[in-house]
Amino acid sequence: LLPFHQAAVILLLSLISSLVVIIVATMFATAFSHLSKSAFTVARPAATNKVLTRALAATAGQAEVVLVGCGAPNRGMGWYHAVQMLEGRCPSASLDYIIEPWFLGPGSTGPGGPEFAEWADSSTSKYGTKFITSVADLPTPEQPRVALISGRTADNPRLLNECIDAGCKCIYLEKPGAPTVKELEEMKSCAEEAGIEVLMGYNKNVCKYVRKTREFAETIPGSHVTFVSNNAYENTPESLGECFERNAEGMLKNMAIHELALLVSFYDVSVENIESVEADKEFSSMQTLPGPSGKEFTDFDKIKFTIKTKTGKEVSVAADRCGGTDSYATVTDTDGEEVFRYWMPDDEDKATVQTLQAKYPTAMPYFFTQDPDYVTVKELAAKFTATGEEAEGLATIGIAVETLRVAEYLTPLLMEQLK
Repeated sequence: LLPFHQAAVILLLSLISSLVVIIVATMFATAFSHLSKSAFTVARPAATNKVLTRALAATAGQAEVVLVGCGAPNRGMGWYHAVQMLEGRCPSASLDYIIEPWFLGPGSTGPGGPEFAEWADSSTSKYGTKFITSVADLPTPEQPRVALISGRTADNPRLLNECIDAGCKCIYLEKPGAPTVKELEEMKSCAEEAGIEVLMGYNKNVCKYVRKTREFAETIPGSHVTFVSNNAYENTPESLGECFERNAEGMLKNMAIHELALLVSFYDVSVENIESVEADKEFSSMQTLPGPSGKEFTDFDKIKFTIKTKTGKEVSVAADRCGGTDSYATVTDTDGEEVFRYWMPDDEDKATVQTLQAKYPTAMPYFFTQDPDYVTVKELAAKFTATGEEAEGLATIGIAVETLRVAEYLTPLLMEQLK
């Protein structure tokens, strides 16, 4: 019997020993696991924290902004939109993605390519904004998404459809929206079917000088308003030829489209409601010039005209490619005497212009004169996207359709009058 008892004791001790080994091994493994996780956190804080604390990532109450079509630094309107958002001047907008197929693709080694690459690298490092080449590369939105389309006008119909497919709640579309009325009408229908709001970058609709001019005119019975728009191109065949080719849609669909949007928005102007249009032949000029490609383009280098509507309103527009950097509006009384003039920028905004010129000395001058209005338009669009708050004052794609209709209607009439 003794050997049996000894065997039982040995077996019991063996079981206890195995149990102890298992318990110790489990405790060691648990401790090692915690140590490993702690070591991983210490060893890779930069990678972990970079994802969680990226400088720009839309949070609750902000719109996730996708800029489609950036253009060259200091030249492209899209670039300046990006700068304003990256600097935090539009609180409701978080610029999380920039889509630039040209400078991230075939144009990367051409003119402007190296400068774009340098700016993109700097922006990614400083703000965490992601640069990609296609709308199709976008992930699912984490916050309400708005696309700011600022590319070539001819690409806008395709880009709008792609942005709708990418989950955008709202689309901010730069003027004029599309090359033709037909295409813009189709875009409007597509957006309506998808339940997407399309707002237009007609920044002069919210300009201080427009508001103050309209308010003053209302105090003068029978007054007449003239909106004046200027650009700062050199008055040479080379400079204007390049301008005509780059803006081949024509002045009324390009530079003066903002003023036409004002007429449609505030003065009852529509194709059906125009009673007459008369060009100021003394002021106006139309030229046929070769562009850089050698192809010839005919356009206005300056134009002034007055529209009378069937509902009794009368308003004038003047636009000069070589008139300088400032825009303004005037009010005249029933005797034709000027009684009010308000400039953009006004004295209050000129200090901002000087600061921006010093900061970006090679940028397009008109960026700075309209700087506050660009901020206002983007903030209103972003806030609408994030919270649903009405973007009061912004032109809709419906206004844009009628504005483009008016531009197409007026262009041949005015050209005929200037022959």
